[in-house]
Amino acid sequence: MKRLTRRTALAAGAIVPFLAGGAQAQGGWPSKSIRWVVPYTAGGLTDVATRLTLEKINLGQSFVVDNKPGANSLIGAEFVANAAPDGYTFLTVIAAHAANKTLYAGKLKFDPVSSFTPVSLVGVAPMILCVTNDLPVKNVAELIAFAKKNPGKISFGSSGVGAAAHLTSELMKQVAGIEMVHVPYKGTAPALADLAAGNLQMLIDAPIGVISNVRAGKVRALCMLSKERVPGVEEVPTIVEAGGPPIEGSSWVMFLAPAGTPKEIVERLQSEVARAMADAALRKRFAELAVIPAGYSPADTAKFLNDEIEKWGKVISTAGVKTDS
Repeated sequence: MKRLTRRTALAAGAIVPFLAGGAQAQGGWPSKSIRWVVPYTAGGLTDVATRLTLEKINLGQSFVVDNKPGANSLIGAEFVANAAPDGYTFLTVIAAHAANKTLYAGKLKFDPVSSFTPVSLVGVAPMILCVTNDLPVKNVAELIAFAKKNPGKISFGSSGVGAAAHLTSELMKQVAGIEMVHVPYKGTAPALADLAAGNLQMLIDAPIGVISNVRAGKVRALCMLSKERVPGVEEVPTIVEAGGPPIEGSSWVMFLAPAGTPKEIVERLQSEVARAMADAALRKRFAELAVIPAGYSPADTAKFLNDEIEKWGKVISTAGVKTDS
């Protein structure tokens, strides 16, 4: 198959089949196309990272990428949780999946952990912290000092309540001991527009959605919420380099299967993901998205998910974050 370009990946429709090259797997699986549910719209980080990775997986059958957006990823996740565990339905999730365990406690028709079998953590996209050009700060240390002198005067946007962008901002508030006002939006684009216009003072989000505005001088990047500088955005310092506390916040891309999916299928797929993560062309594309390749084993993926659930559960409880549903 022709290699996906950035344009075709971003323009892909809701359901797009494409062939995974190589010989058919031994043991009869897969013997037909595989449905891959992405619980977000086509063209975003989750969708593009999924398609780029699946393109490199060699199983000899087509993948049908099915975008099922809505309800902070719950619609797509519930669909896969109820699917037959036969190796023909998989799911991509991001950090919101971990947050949903606490945000929707007692309301979910599935469990974010027990309803699924981990396949692999595909990649991690550390968050970038940006401010409006009018804010008189040049680094995180100055931002924190300004916030402490002006409690409640900084408004920060997010792509929605409970999103990684929102929770990372709440974590920063808690660790730095500052007061800021949350303004949720329906997506990153309107929040970024208000930041550029000076209607917001701060926005934390994945670099893919904001870095072009940073480089165009429309907003100012202060740091990455990461331990080390991130490929693709190396010019942006880490939060510690910028004088801030050693906190981390990221979105990430993870592959899951319905609970009960045979171990040999999960391990076969994970080995293909790990092989894909070593591909130089894919690593280059991931760097363009400011995504750090992972390719974790199922066991390490399960630990990563549980750690994220615990981390964001504490942040949500401390901040008193509530959803409308």
